[in-house]
Amino acid sequence: MTATLLLARHGQTVWHDENRYAGVSDIPLTDTGRAQAQALGRWIGAHPVDAVRTSPLSRAVATAEPACRTLGLTPAREPGLRECDFGVLEGRTLAEFAAQDPAHAAAYRADPVAHPFPGAEDPTAAAERGTAALHRIAAAHPGGRVLVVAHNSLLRLVLCRLLGIPLADYRRVFPKLRNAAVTELRLDPETGTAGLLFLNVPTGP
Repeated sequence: MTATLLLARHGQTVWHDENRYAGVSDIPLTDTGRAQAQALGRWIGAHPVDAVRTSPLSRAVATAEPACRTLGLTPAREPGLRECDFGVLEGRTLAEFAAQDPAHAAAYRADPVAHPFPGAEDPTAAAERGTAALHRIAAAHPGGRVLVVAHNSLLRLVLCRLLGIPLADYRRVFPKLRNAAVTELRLDPETGTAGLLFLNVPTGP
């Protein structure tokens, strides 16, 4: 039976407010990010789920907490949902990197999968582990609804993988998943087929 996965990017962090890459770095939410998490919790209260799964990073766990309190659920942490490791870009902006290495920055903008940042995780491998995580979640909740709180780059890569979109186009096709917005995905755990119902549904004002 098809599972409904409500994919949400975590709330705003200090680094994201400054447009800095936060991959495996464990950066806390800002006040705005905490307000976004509260809004997501209220939205989930009106659109209940059967389970909550999160990335192990604290910004994702904190974003899921209000929804869990609303529904009386205990979140399960899924290691496969962690954000991509951005290598030398952790804590830096793309503009800062471009000033240091304009050729590599240009190559990244043209094809971020073929030309990841130095020391970064292979985006193809990240897409595979994230996709495998969603398949495990769907298989554990056939016919159910699950809130999945994870990260911008990982979720965009996974959406491309599941929907048959070239990974190299993930930044173009999905320019941004908004903080604490919901993207609804139907995933059949038996066939692996997926369908996108909604993208970036706002959960707050």
